[in-house]
This record gives sequence, C-alpha cells and structure tokens, in this order.
Amino acid sequence: MSKVRLPGLVNVHSHTFQRAIRGRTEHRTAAQDDFWTWREAMYHAAQRLSPGDIYDVARMAFLEMALSGITHVGEFHYLHHQPNGEPYDDPNLLARQIIGAAESVGIRLTLLMCAYARAGYNKPANPGQARFLTATPELFLQRFEELGAAIAREETPVRLALAPHSIRALPFEYIRELVRYGAAHKLPVHMHLSEQPGELDQCRAEHGTTPVALLAQHDLLSDTFTAVHATHISDEEVQALAAAGATVCACPTTERNLGDGIAPADRLVAAGVPICVGTDSQIQIDLLEDARELEYHLRLQRLRRVVLADDLAQPLLDIATVNGSKSLGGAANDDDHIIIDLHDPSIAGAPDELGAVFSLERTAIRDVFVGGKQIIHDGRHLLQEEIVGRFVAVQERLWR
Repeated sequence: MSKVRLPGLVNVHSHTFQRAIRGRTEHRTAAQDDFWTWREAMYHAAQRLSPGDIYDVARMAFLEMALSGITHVGEFHYLHHQPNGEPYDDPNLLARQIIGAAESVGIRLTLLMCAYARAGYNKPANPGQARFLTATPELFLQRFEELGAAIAREETPVRLALAPHSIRALPFEYIRELVRYGAAHKLPVHMHLSEQPGELDQCRAEHGTTPVALLAQHDLLSDTFTAVHATHISDEEVQALAAAGATVCACPTTERNLGDGIAPADRLVAAGVPICVGTDSQIQIDLLEDARELEYHLRLQRLRRVVLADDLAQPLLDIATVNGSKSLGGAANDDDHIIIDLHDPSIAGAPDELGAVFSLERTAIRDVFVGGKQIIHDGRHLLQEEIVGRFVAVQERLWR
C-alpha cells in the first residue's frame, strides 16, 4: 500500500492573528533586532484588525494547519477588545470569531483564554496592548464563565482553558487566582514562561527569583500546567516542572525566528518532562518540522547527532501528537487522523510511516479526518479558494 495512516497532529500554542504579519518583519528596525522590537511590529498589526479580519486571518491559519495534518489546535487568545481598549457590546466577540473560524475549517479547538493586565513591572502603559488588557481577575473570570455558558448552551464543539499570559503581563495575585480557579475546575492552564532573558530580569526585579521558580515556590505548578517556551530555565527549574508533572510546549520555529534561544529539550526529556510543540507566530506551519528542530537545534549546539533518544521516530511523533493532547486536557482521539502518501517525493523510499516523520512535507498529506469527519480531500479543503481569497483581500487592505 502506498497510503498509510498517522495520528492527527496537535498544535498546542497558536496566535492565529499573527499569520497576518508573516514575512513583514524580516528587516532591521533597530541597532539590534530581537523579540522586543518584533513585538512592537506585531502590536501595530494587532491594532488594525477588525472582528471580520480576525475571522478571515484565523480561517487562513486554521486552513494551513489542516493542510499540514494538524487536527487539534490550542489557540492562545489575547485579542479581546476594540483598538481603544473598550470592550465590544459582547465582550467575547473576538473569541467567537476564532471559534467560528475553527468551525468553518473543521479543526478541533481548545480556546486558551488569555489574561493580560499590564505592560510589565514598573512599566508605563503600552498603547499597542490596549486590546489585550482585562484589569482584574474577577472581570476576566466573569467573561470566561459567560463564554463557557454560551458554548454549553449552543453546544459548540470547543473546549475552554485558561492562559495567564506571563509573569511580566500580570501581577502575581492575578496569576494565583487564575491558576487556582483552573485547578478547582480541572482546566488546563498554559502560560508563557522564561522565553527571553529580559523576562527573567523583570521577574527577578519584581519577585527576586525566576518565573518557574516563583510558581514552584507557591505550589502553582501541576500536571494540568503547561509552560510555554521555557527556553531559559535552570536545572533546578527543570526538576520542579518534573516533580509537578507539568508539560513544556516549545515553539522552535518561532523561537529561532525571534532569536529567543534553543529549547533545553535534552534536559527536559532526561527529567521526564513531556514536551509538545506549537506554531506560535505562524511564521511557518509545519508541526513535524518543529518536533525535528528540537533535536536538530541541539545537534548544532552539542556538535553531535541523536541527542534526545536512541531511536527518535516515535518520540518525535509523540511530541507532535499524544503529548499535545495531554497538554490540552484530553487523550489522543483515534477519530483524528491523517492519511499520508508514501510515494510522495518528500518521503518516497522511507522505511515505513515512522521513518517518514523525518522528512514528511505537506504534499504527502492527502486526507485529514477530525472526529471521523473528512476535512481535507486529496490535499485540498472544500473552502480553500474562498478562505485564501478573503485572506488575500484582508492583507491587501491592511498593508497597501
């Protein structure tokens, strides 16, 4: 047989709206470009997107995910308000745009509702963040519960989870209240942690320690907690994550694009911390490439081969599938699967479907099923032309 079945891929960390800036930040804007200068360009785009634009950009990102074999996505959603910071009449309008986009494409969605309250410790307000901010945990959780009730009432096939954005974006008591709420309601909790050295400096200035260590000291790590990035963590922090049963979501394509650093996947694997992956900024949507990069970046750093395991195929596939399902609060679903063509030029001659993990490209993915329903037929989505056309129209209007 030339066609075989693989599990659907699970994309744990996504910001769909950033698909609109792909290829538009690859030029120098400062003496030294880094995450912090890129962030200002991202804010500029975020301010210009209407609710309809957010729907069309999300559909484009979800379409590309489906074409690449992703059947389940965790959308880390922090665009909540109007550009001036005022809520819409429906405070969850933009979340509903994301949900509608996922339903249109047919991809499984866990909406990670993100709380954001400040520019940083002792930092003045940043106008580019106005759409993100919710002042108090009480107001955030009120809106979270209202959206959850509407989803239940409408029987919308989406899960909700919590995402306190980061140590720098929230006062500690705000974080603690959200994490405790998540624990009480058995919800996944995802949080950006230790992505850049500058974040560690801010955390030390405010709390006298680093982000993972701070959460560990206050017993806020658990087996439902996912640390996103965790690029700059100590051996002691690796052990704290392992002791709590927490997961780490690495985003290697974004991390290398932003110059953030190399995920310490070898230390995490050695400690027994599950790793999953996310497409994050959508600079490229190829989840198996993200899994491979965890290994390949370490090879560049260590100057040797085969770092993470003696036999890499199954561990890399698990990173892109079952580990992601656990992070998003569920078990892998047998009804979510992809059909690959072993005669595709990218994998022709591979020893088997596991061997294909090392070189499989999107062209090899012919059919994609979510919950048993086929959403990709012979490499195409039924709404592909409309989705791409509307996205191109948004881009032309945004960037002309």
